[in-house]
Amino acid sequence: MAERGRPRSFDRTAALKQAMDLFWARGYDATSLSDLTTAMGISSPSLYAAFGSKEALFREAVAHYRATESGGLQRLLDEAPSARAAIEALLRHSAERFTRPGKPQGCFIVLGAVNCSEASEPMRRYLAEHRALVLEGIRRRLARGIAEGELPTRFDVAAAAAFYVTVLNGLSLQARDGATRQVLDGIVDCALAAWDGLLQPRRLPRQKTRR
Repeated sequence: MAERGRPRSFDRTAALKQAMDLFWARGYDATSLSDLTTAMGISSPSLYAAFGSKEALFREAVAHYRATESGGLQRLLDEAPSARAAIEALLRHSAERFTRPGKPQGCFIVLGAVNCSEASEPMRRYLAEHRALVLEGIRRRLARGIAEGELPTRFDVAAAAAFYVTVLNGLSLQARDGATRQVLDGIVDCALAAWDGLLQPRRLPRQKTRR
């Protein structure tokens, strides 16, 4: 019996990696189908046959990135001996990852769809959902620190998690702008220096008294 259809004449995983790197370097909107087919070494019909659409390809590229480039972040948080050590491990690892030679600089999840056209808004929201997963992972690790007695019960988990995920995202932007690993490590040093301040009770703004 003859085989149905023709076998694909390209390595799908290798083509997906090429698409991931292109989306990572240029962003969703700035990457055209022509750019993708050239980088992946396939024709437009082959791209559609293999991946369905540009949007579907982007989603698959994000999944591939998470599996191959950033899949160990939650493990870093979970396995660190303390909440502070978990934050440091996350930031140091990211500083190294964002500045590796031979790779687009920064984080695909942060930079892949920052400014999008209205038509591409679903892709921006899609990456925002993935960034929210990192924020939630930091929150859980800090909450665990309270549960284990390492952090005071008054510790503001939400504010601290938002602060450190902002630092994390900022490292990505700095790397894209050309910052070296040494520069990023200096930023991490500053962020960690703020840890003791986060342990202190938050001061509420003074209310104006009526005369």
